[in-house]
Amino acid sequence: MQTIENDSVLTNAAAKENEASTQTGHYEPVRYNAMTHGILSKHAVLPHEDKTEFENLLAGLQAEHQPTGMTEQHLVEELATILWRKRRVLLAEGATINRNLVQIAQQTNSNIIPAAVPLDSCLKASSLWVADLIGDTLEQNQLRLKEAELDLAATEKAQTILRKGGKTAYARARNALLSESRAMWDDYLENEEYPATADGLAEFIREKLWPICLQMQKEALYYPEIKAQTLGEGLKAHQLEKLNRYEIHLDRKFERTLAMLLKLKQLRIT
Repeated sequence: MQTIENDSVLTNAAAKENEASTQTGHYEPVRYNAMTHGILSKHAVLPHEDKTEFENLLAGLQAEHQPTGMTEQHLVEELATILWRKRRVLLAEGATINRNLVQIAQQTNSNIIPAAVPLDSCLKASSLWVADLIGDTLEQNQLRLKEAELDLAATEKAQTILRKGGKTAYARARNALLSESRAMWDDYLENEEYPATADGLAEFIREKLWPICLQMQKEALYYPEIKAQTLGEGLKAHQLEKLNRYEIHLDRKFERTLAMLLKLKQLRIT
C-alpha cells in the first residue's frame, strides 16, 4: 500500500508539474529532444552543415507547437527537415547565380551595357570590367561620373581650340587635354597612327577620344541600369527551374505536414 501511495504522489506531482509548465508557457526541449528520439533529425544535417543551427530551428518549432507524443513530435521534426531543405534550395540558387555572374564578369567585350539602355544609341559594347562596376559603391560611381565629365569637358575645349585654328592651336589643344588623354595621344603618335598636327589631333579626338569620353560618361550616368541588367543576366532563370519546382514541392509538403499536426492536436484537445 505504501508503494501505491508513493506512486500516486509521484504521478500527481508530475501532473502538477506539466500543468504548471503549460500555464507558464515554459518548454523543456529535453522532454522531446529530437536529436535523441527522432529518426528524421539524425539524418537531416549533412556533415558539412551546422548542426547547432538545425537544433535551434527544431527547438523553435517544438516551442511553438508543444508536441505531445511521438506522432506529434515526428510531424514537428518533419517541419524542421522541410525548412532545412528549403535552406539548401536558397544556397543552391545563390551559388548558381554567383557562378553565372563570374562568367559575365570575365567577358572582355560585353554587350550588357547597350542592352541596359537600348534606346541610347551612343552606348556601345564596352571592355568595362563588369565585376568592377558591380562592386562600385554609389559614391565611387559618382566620382567616376565626375572624372568622366571633366575629361569630356577638356576634350570639348581642345576641339574648340582646333576649330578656331591658329599657329599655336595644336600645342594649346594638346595641353587642354587631361593627362591620361595626352598620354593616349602620345601612344598613337608613337605608333604613327596619326600625324603630330592640328588636323591629326582633331581626327584622333573625333575618331577615338571623344567616343571613349562619351562612353565613360554614359556608363557612369546609367550605372543603376547597367548594374540591374548585369544582375538580371546573371540570374538566368531557366537554370533555376528545377530548383523552383523542388521548392514548390517542399512548400506543399510543409503545408500538408502542418495541417496534419494541427488536426492531430485539435483531435487530442477535443
